[in-house]
Amino acid sequence: MTPAERAIHEVHTTWIAAVNARDLARLLTLMTDDAVFLNPGQAPFGPAKFSTNFSAAQTRVRIDCTSELEEVVVAGDVAYTRSRDALSVTPRAGGETMQLAGYRITVYRQQPDGRWLLARDAHTLSQVEK
Repeated sequence: MTPAERAIHEVHTTWIAAVNARDLARLLTLMTDDAVFLNPGQAPFGPAKFSTNFSAAQTRVRIDCTSELEEVVVAGDVAYTRSRDALSVTPRAGGETMQLAGYRITVYRQQPDGRWLLARDAHTLSQVEK
């Protein structure tokens, strides 16, 4: 594994840990200022809307995420990953936990200081039938 691939594995692991810790401040440090998120049924959105969505979701549900990197490709100062993700979404007011699963593709850009940050993210997560 190259140093760049190792760094991308680390930022991916840090991202998932921050999601599970409900650490929005940490998540925001892991993305570029012009990051774009693509979610099914929604228009593309950036960090401000990500922040609003994440905060709103945390008041309604508890989200626990697992993610397995299946592919990491580095091309200069741009890289992409493909991962297989699973989410458990539990209503805070009580009720049944919903399971989501699917794939995610994430594009990272290396910054002048050497850090790799999330620049684009798209997923195919959908509800898992029981």
